[in-house]
Amino acid sequence: MNQAKTLFSIIVPTYNRPDKLALCLQSFVELEYPRDSFQVIVVNDSTEISLESTVFPFQNQLNLRLLTQQNSGPAIARNTGSFAATGKFLVFTDDDCTVATDWLQTLETRFAKTPDCLIGGRIINALPDNIYSTASQQLIDYLYSYYNAIPDRAKYFTSNNFALPADSFQKIGGFGSFSFAGEDREFCHRWLNSGYGAVYAPEVIVYHAHKLTLHKFWQQQFNYGKGAFLFQQVTSKSVAKGKLQHPSFYLNLLTYPLVHTPGIQKLLIAGLFLVSQAAIAAGLLWEKNNSAEK
Repeated sequence: MNQAKTLFSIIVPTYNRPDKLALCLQSFVELEYPRDSFQVIVVNDSTEISLESTVFPFQNQLNLRLLTQQNSGPAIARNTGSFAATGKFLVFTDDDCTVATDWLQTLETRFAKTPDCLIGGRIINALPDNIYSTASQQLIDYLYSYYNAIPDRAKYFTSNNFALPADSFQKIGGFGSFSFAGEDREFCHRWLNSGYGAVYAPEVIVYHAHKLTLHKFWQQQFNYGKGAFLFQQVTSKSVAKGKLQHPSFYLNLLTYPLVHTPGIQKLLIAGLFLVSQAAIAAGLLWEKNNSAEK
C-alpha cells in the first residue's frame, strides 16, 4: 500500500473482548470509504490473550495491523497504536463500538474545513433496553451539552469517537498515563491549553454497546471519580485545585433525565444519576486517601 495515500489511522485498544472487537472490525469493513485511504491498528492490551484468530478473517478486507503490549490500560494502548500509525489523522474508537458507514467521510469533510482541530463526534447508546447503559450514556450526553454548547469551541470529548492531526498529537505527548479513567478529559484540557481548537461534529457517529449492571455502573462511576482526582493533580497549576462546578451544573445534571427521557424511565435514570454522583465522590475520596498514604 502507498502510505502517502493514508489519510486516517483508526486506533482501537482492546482487552479480552474478542467478540465485541469482531463486531467493531466488521463495521470498518462496511465503511463507505476507499480502502487505500485508511488503516486500522488494533492494540491488544494483554500478552496473555491472543487475538490472532479474531483479526485473521479481516486481514484481506482491511489494511489491518495487530500490536500487542503488556497490560497497561487503554491510554497507553492508544499511544502505542498512534506511534505505529502512518495516517495524516488519528481516529480513536473502542472495541465495544461500531461506526456509522459514513464515519470517515464525515470526518474528512470536517477536516477539510478545520484541519488543525480535534474533532469529536456523537456517541449513541447501542443498548437502549439496558437502563444502566442508558444512564451512563445520558451522563456523557449531559457533559457534551454543557462543555460543547458552542460546537466550534468545544472543550471535552470521550476518546471512543474523536480524531485529530497525528503530528499535533505527537507534539503534545499523546495521552497521559491514566490507568483506569480520565485520560480523555486530561488530554482535551492539555490540547486546548496547547493552543489547538476543538470542534463538536454530531454527524460523526459511533454506536456504543457497553453492557452494564448496577455493580458495573457503580464501578465505572467510581473509576471516573478516581480519574477526576488524578485530573486535579496533573492540572493543579492551571485549574483551581478541588474547585467544584457552579451549583447550576449539578442541578441541571440531576434534572437532565427528567427532560430528555420518556415515561417512567426518567425517574429510574434520575435515580442512577444520583448514584453516579455518590460513586464519583467515593472514587475521588478513595484515590485522594490512597495517594496520601503513598
